[in-house]
Amino acid sequence: MKKKSLISYFTKFELTLLLSSILLIISVFLIFDRHNYLNLIASLLGVVSLIFCAKGNPIGEGLIIIFSIFYGIISYAFAYYGEMITYLGMTTPMAIFALISWLRNPYNGNHSEVRVNTVKRGEFIFLFFLTVLVSLLFYFILGALETANLLVSTLSVTTSFAAVYLTARRSHYFTVAYALNDLILIILW
Repeated sequence: MKKKSLISYFTKFELTLLLSSILLIISVFLIFDRHNYLNLIASLLGVVSLIFCAKGNPIGEGLIIIFSIFYGIISYAFAYYGEMITYLGMTTPMAIFALISWLRNPYNGNHSEVRVNTVKRGEFIFLFFLTVLVSLLFYFILGALETANLLVSTLSVTTSFAAVYLTARRSHYFTVAYALNDLILIILW
């Protein structure tokens, strides 16, 4: 995209939200950190990916793949093995799958927007049981790894799994799951 078309791609509200988020992240970095550039890069990738994903643009999924790798490395450094395993072993592969799905399902032939899929009630029930199974499995794996903040880390796996599943299925509910995951991550970090 050209600069002019990229700027016109976003509404004034979206641009304000994006630029405000970037400014806030950089400000917090400069005030409180100034050393962990990997954290800064991951945070910036995360916020930019969210705005593209919110618009249903596959660029967002590509950025999530890169973000997941950075976040996995950061999580390992803090002994948050659940986060590391979740992002490197689940979010990254699911984001790759979602990117392929999003590219194969453009909205009205427009490859910068994905066609939203309707997830039926039966699939939500399947997702619920699958999420419970994944959460229980990870609870024991993370416990064996002596993961810091075991319960909160397990809840992060739960919300991350639901979010990536719904993203790959092109459901607009993925945003709700990611919002819940963000709340859990605020508690975790």
